[in-house]
Amino acid sequence: MRHPHTRTTRRRVLGALTAGLLCAAGLAGPALAAPDEDPAAPALADGLALTPPMGFNNWNSTHCRADFNESMVKGIADLFVAKGLKDAGYQYVNLDDCWALPQRDADGKLVPDPARFPNGIKAVADYVHSKGLKLGIYTSAGTKTCDSAGFPGALGHEYSDAQQFADWGVDYLKYDNCNNQGVDAKKRYTTMRDALKATGRPIVYSICEWGQNKPWEWASDVGHLWRTTGDISDSWSSMLSILKQNLPLAPYAGPGHWNDPDMLEVGNGGMTDTEYRSHFSLWSVMAAPLLIGTDLRKATQATFDILDNKEVIAVDQDPLGKQGTVVSSAGGRWVIAKEMKDGSRAVALFNESGTAQRIATTASAVGLPDASAYTQRDLWQHKSYNTAGTVAATVPAHGTVLLRVSADPRWAAHPPAAEVGLDGSPLLETGTPTTLTSTVTDLGRTPARRVAVTLTGPDGWTVRPASPTTADALATGETLRTGWTVTAPAGTPTGSYGLTLQARYLSPAGQQVTSTVALTASVVVRPPAGTSYLSDLDWLSATSGWGPVERDTSNGESAAGDGRPLTIGGTVYAKGLGVHAPSEVSFYTGKACGKVTADVGVDDEKGTKGTVTFEIWADGTKVASTGVLTNAMPAQPLTADVTGAQTVRLVVTDAGDGIDSDHADWADAQVSC
Repeated sequence: MRHPHTRTTRRRVLGALTAGLLCAAGLAGPALAAPDEDPAAPALADGLALTPPMGFNNWNSTHCRADFNESMVKGIADLFVAKGLKDAGYQYVNLDDCWALPQRDADGKLVPDPARFPNGIKAVADYVHSKGLKLGIYTSAGTKTCDSAGFPGALGHEYSDAQQFADWGVDYLKYDNCNNQGVDAKKRYTTMRDALKATGRPIVYSICEWGQNKPWEWASDVGHLWRTTGDISDSWSSMLSILKQNLPLAPYAGPGHWNDPDMLEVGNGGMTDTEYRSHFSLWSVMAAPLLIGTDLRKATQATFDILDNKEVIAVDQDPLGKQGTVVSSAGGRWVIAKEMKDGSRAVALFNESGTAQRIATTASAVGLPDASAYTQRDLWQHKSYNTAGTVAATVPAHGTVLLRVSADPRWAAHPPAAEVGLDGSPLLETGTPTTLTSTVTDLGRTPARRVAVTLTGPDGWTVRPASPTTADALATGETLRTGWTVTAPAGTPTGSYGLTLQARYLSPAGQQVTSTVALTASVVVRPPAGTSYLSDLDWLSATSGWGPVERDTSNGESAAGDGRPLTIGGTVYAKGLGVHAPSEVSFYTGKACGKVTADVGVDDEKGTKGTVTFEIWADGTKVASTGVLTNAMPAQPLTADVTGAQTVRLVVTDAGDGIDSDHADWADAQVSC
């Protein structure tokens, strides 16, 4: 299988194989159906999807399992109303693959699966419409859809199928790309556009050809939205990869024509709530369609709280229709700004890294005009502050602070914004006092008065201030710095532990403000003296682009422990780390080690596929790297001087060509201390 090992993989492979077989046999694909006179190819100016579509699609939670049925669809429609999601803007309840029987009827018509939809699709559409909602459906621009069961696609049946959809009351069509017989993508998707138009029914048209033919360059007068990437999966690495592919395409999005980085995974369980808030924030700042991909009948309150955040949704649904653009991204500290119709800017401070980071920008940098001060609204905390122009926060690992910043003449009605954080990364050796320094900085135009700061740790830990914890007042730009002596009890297991940093202060008008930052401390152990295999040591953090980081085996597939012996160019290694780009594994070296060595390369398990680069970082400095390595190359020796470094990071990138099959080995990786 290919990375990312999802339905998109099957789509691409099946489509390519079918096209290849047809070409080899000298056969053409099926003729595209058309009426007697093809309509002209009009630009889409039909008033549909003037903001990104919002709704639900079952695929991410059910795939083709039996629990995808009429009861589920009606239940989702009921919950849209009961839980306030309809009021928040969600309106489309969309069916994905597997709703039909594998064969058309004698008249060539599609037949709904009577086990899943005993009353047919029109009855489901009528029910959804009775709730004030809309129904979507799915097919493929090929002879069959993407599921391996082989349901009928619309290639050669576009006008008949479109009319069936319209007769059933369908409001939205997701049109996939499998089994496409090698027919030109623009031709296939334009034919279905014309077929939908010929029905006379307003139907939002979602082009799902995975970005293979750069639809953002040609589809704005074909569909209302187009997929820019392969399928998303319910993992941090998948979400992050898709984010990075979709962000550069901002110039192509606008009212009625949207970049689609695929459906939401919020609530499906593969990420933390912090990561899901990032997912939802980033899709909103990218003006992406918001299609819920979890079974709301089983959703937690935390999931509903994310999906129902109307202030975040307002960013996505802003009528100006601008997609956010990247202001900066150094060190995984992302600033993404979205121009809003009222002149404000939505600003996402997104922390890609595995530790808390200070992320900062300015009102000017995100495109706001000069002003004496600004109003800054925190869209997850639902609180407003004033700022003199600096926009900054300490953002938890994998977290996002989403703000709406405006040159608001009423800024003085809000208390000053305060930035609360810790200097440095909190790494603690058990039983050894460690000094940490907290900071509280007034970012506002007005002073913060009666400032007080507290730091608390887990039960049994000792946390004592080593300098003042209060200040009578902080003027704009002034900082209260407090040293803390923190001790984890001897015997505390290695791992991550929570710290809570909290600042309290008063605005000039006497408003009490509390600002809390959840931080992570890592309890660490130095490597033993001498030379150790890194795969035998505890790591601080580990991320892998597909599946987990594996010890002493290759990456394998998505499950833990499914790797094979580490093998590069036919040479087998007993020790090392198996990863998949993009990946990062960090180790604590405590300023006690001098050298890291490894033999690195693409694992043989992917045949001729895979291109990667390897990097070794000592604290914040890259101290060794390879060029681009391919599967055709033998293992390359890599040595790095890490003298004096507190942490060492092993990084693998995708070499800039995507992450397909990038299985990378740190063979015989060792550290000398």
